[in-house]
Amino acid sequence: MTDAHARFADRRAAGRELATYLAKYAGRPDVVVFALPRGGVPVAYQVAEALGAPLDLFLVRKLGTPGQPELAMGAIASGGVRVLNEDVVRWYGISPAAIDAVAERERIELERREAIYREGRPAAPVTDRIVILIDDGLATGSTMRAAVTAVKAQSPSSVVVAVPVGARETCRDLAAAADEVVCARMPEPFSAVSQWYDNFEQTTDEEVRDLLREHDELTRAR
Repeated sequence: MTDAHARFADRRAAGRELATYLAKYAGRPDVVVFALPRGGVPVAYQVAEALGAPLDLFLVRKLGTPGQPELAMGAIASGGVRVLNEDVVRWYGISPAAIDAVAERERIELERREAIYREGRPAAPVTDRIVILIDDGLATGSTMRAAVTAVKAQSPSSVVVAVPVGARETCRDLAAAADEVVCARMPEPFSAVSQWYDNFEQTTDEEVRDLLREHDELTRAR
C-alpha cells in the first residue's frame, strides 16, 4: 500500500503512479489526455503513454491577486473562459478594472505559450471524448476549475480530473464540477504541492516541447 504521506521523486514518477489509478481508460479510442502546462506535462506524458492515449495541452493561467501574485483570485483558460474566486475578490476588495488588467496580461502570456508549445499542431478534438485533465497537484484548484469549465463548453462525453496529490477539500470540491476526480494522494495537513516532491524544479518550455514531440514520435511508431 502506498504511503499517503510519502513524497514523489519527481513529476514523472508521480505520473507513473497516477496512471495506475486510471487503468480503466487504457486502450480506449475515445480518451484524450490534456496536460496543464507546464508542470502537468511530465505527469501527463507518463499517463498518456500508459493508457495509449493522445496527449495534448490545455492552457490555463492563474490570475494573481494584485500585490500578492501567489494568491489566486481566479484563472483564465483557452477559449476566453474566466473563473474568479469570489471570496478572494470580495475579501481584498479587488476592482473589476484590476481584474481585467491582470487577465489581459495573462491572456497575452497564454497565447504566447500556446504558439510556442503547439508548434503548429492542431488541438485534439474534445467533443464526445473522455477528457482527462492532468496537473502535478491541486492546492486551491482555481486553475483546474477554469480548465474543467472551458472543456465542458466543448461538449465532451465526460471530464476526469487527475492529479498525483491534492488538498482533500479541493479534490472534494472539484467533484461538483468534473464527472470524476482522481487524487492519488490527499495528505493532511496539506500546505503546497511542492512539499510532496523531492524534485520540484520548474518545468521549462523546452521540456514541454520535447515531451510533446517525443509522444508524437512514439505514437507514429506504434
